[in-house]
Amino acid sequence: MQVFNSQKRSVGSSFFSKPHIWCFTTYFAEGLPYTIIRMVSPLFLRTMQVSLESIGLTSLFGLPWAVKFLWAPQVDRLGTRRGWMTLMQLLLAILFFAVGLASSLPNGVAFVAALLLAASFFAATNDIAIDGYYIAALDETEQPTYVGYRVMAYRIAMMTGTGFVATIGTTVGWFEAFVAASALMLALFGYHRIFLPRCEQAAPLVKSAAWFVRPGFLLSAAVAISLVTALYLAINSRWYAAAASRVSFIGSMSFSGWVSIFLLAALAIIGFARRRIARWFGRCGGSFYMQAFVSFMDREHIGFIIAFIILLRTGEFLLSGMVAPFMVDLGIKAHYGWMQAAVGLPASIAGAMAGGYLISRLSLQRTLVPFLLAQNCTNLVYMLLAFSLRKFIAVNTGNVLPDPIGAANLAFVAAVQAADQFAGGLGTAVLMTFLMRICKGEFKAAHYAIGSGLMSVSGLFTGVAGGFIAAKTGYGWFFGTSFLLSMPGMLLALPVIKLFPDTVSK
Repeated sequence: MQVFNSQKRSVGSSFFSKPHIWCFTTYFAEGLPYTIIRMVSPLFLRTMQVSLESIGLTSLFGLPWAVKFLWAPQVDRLGTRRGWMTLMQLLLAILFFAVGLASSLPNGVAFVAALLLAASFFAATNDIAIDGYYIAALDETEQPTYVGYRVMAYRIAMMTGTGFVATIGTTVGWFEAFVAASALMLALFGYHRIFLPRCEQAAPLVKSAAWFVRPGFLLSAAVAISLVTALYLAINSRWYAAAASRVSFIGSMSFSGWVSIFLLAALAIIGFARRRIARWFGRCGGSFYMQAFVSFMDREHIGFIIAFIILLRTGEFLLSGMVAPFMVDLGIKAHYGWMQAAVGLPASIAGAMAGGYLISRLSLQRTLVPFLLAQNCTNLVYMLLAFSLRKFIAVNTGNVLPDPIGAANLAFVAAVQAADQFAGGLGTAVLMTFLMRICKGEFKAAHYAIGSGLMSVSGLFTGVAGGFIAAKTGYGWFFGTSFLLSMPGMLLALPVIKLFPDTVSK
C-alpha cells in the first residue's frame, strides 16, 4: 500500500528537485515517447518504403493508451509510482536504442514494429505512473499551480519529437534519430532517479506481487483482456467494414472510441452493482483490483461527476474539429502552420499557466464557471469571424488559388486563434485540476486514468456530428451551434460546485 509521506518532501529541498523542475521533466518524459511512437514512427516506416496499408496498422500502437486504465490499479498497488516511472523510462531508452539498431538491418522493419509495440505499453505505463506521482507528490492546493508546466513540457516534447528527432531521421539517418531519442530518455531516467523526490512508501515487493496470482485479479484481468481482444477483432472484421460502409457513424469510430464507450458501460454496471461486486471479489481474494473501479463509482452523485467529465469539452471538441477546414475554406491554409506554432502554442501554454496559478490562488470553486465560459465563448468569437469573412469563404472554398483576405483580416484571424488557445488553456487547467481532485485514497493513478478515458467520450459523437452540422448550416451558424451544445457542460458546473464543495473549494 502506498501512502503519502510528507516528511520525505525534504528530499526536494535542492533546486533540481523543486516541483517546477520535475513537473516539467516528468511530463516531457511523458510526451516524448508518445510522439516518437505515434507520430514519428509512421514517417520512419514510410521512408523505409513500407506500404500505406501496413503503416495503417501502426494505429495498434495506440492500443495501450486506450486501455491503460485496465492495469492502472496495479501501478497503484505494486511498488511506487516513482519506481514505475524510472523503470519505464530506462526500458524506453533501451528499446529506442534497439529500434535504432534494427532500423539499419536489411529486413528490420518487422522487428522495429514489434519493438515499438512493446514500447507503447511501457510508455502508457509511464504515463500512469507520472500522473499518479504528480497527484501524490503535491497537495490539492499545489496541484493547479504546475498545470501550465505540464502542458508546456508535453508540447515541447512533441515539438522535440516531430522536429528534432524527425529531422535527424530524414536528413542524417534513422539510427542516429532513435539513438538521440534513446539518449534523451536515458538522461531523463538519470535525472529522475537522482533528483525526483521520494514521497511514497510501498508494501514489500513479495506481498505486492502476490496480488498478481490471486484468483480475483487473474479472473478480472482475463475478462478485461478477452473483452478488449474481442472488441479489436470485431472492429477489424469484414462485417464491421461492411457496416461502416453503410453507416457513417460506425465508420468514423476508432478502436479507442469503442474502448471509451466500453469503459463507460462497464462503470455504469459497476455503479449499479458496486456493493455486490465488491463482496464477491472480496471473497475470492482479488478485491484490490476491482476496488479501484468500485471506489471510483462508490460516491454520492457519481452521475453528475461522469456527466460533467464527458460534457465538459463538448464545445471545444466541436470547435477544434472544424477550425482547420474553416482555415482552408477561408483561403489561408498557407498561414495555418505558423499561426498554430507561433500564436496558438504560446497562447495555450500561457492560458494553462495562468489558469493553474489563478485556481491555486482563488480556488477551483471560484474559477470553474468563469474559465469554462471563457473557453466556450471563443466559439461565439469564431462565429463572428465566420460571418464577417463569409464572402472570402464563398470565393475560396475549393479554390486552388484562393483570393487573399488582406493583412487586417489575417491579423483578426490570428487574434481569434490566440484568444481561443489561451481560453482553451484555462479550460485545460480546470479539467486537469478537477480530474486530480476526484482521485482518492490508494487509487490516484487508476482514478486519473479512468477519468481521462471518460473525457474523450463526447469527442466520439461531436467529431461525427460536427461535419454534418457545418455542411448543413455553414461555418457561422455551426460555431454558434457549438456554443449552444457546450451549455449542458457549463450548466452542470453549478450543481458540481454545490454537491462537491470539498472537491472544488481548495
